[in-house]
Amino acid sequence: MNTVKCPTCKKIVTWDNENPWRPFCSERCKLIDLGEWAAESHRITGETADHYTVQNQGEKESH
Repeated sequence: MNTVKCPTCKKIVTWDNENPWRPFCSERCKLIDLGEWAAESHRITGETADHYTVQNQGEKESH
């Protein structure tokens, strides 16, 4: 049986098909994490994309 820590509350959680919220322990912890991403409390590091370059790149690929 594999276990992991819930990313939100750190409770030990069983990693299997019986847990519909894995890797979280509950829907509540899952929604707390989603809210933190939406509020930009969590971020993936990297360079900021130049909006003009990204927009033009999409136009080139569609032609």
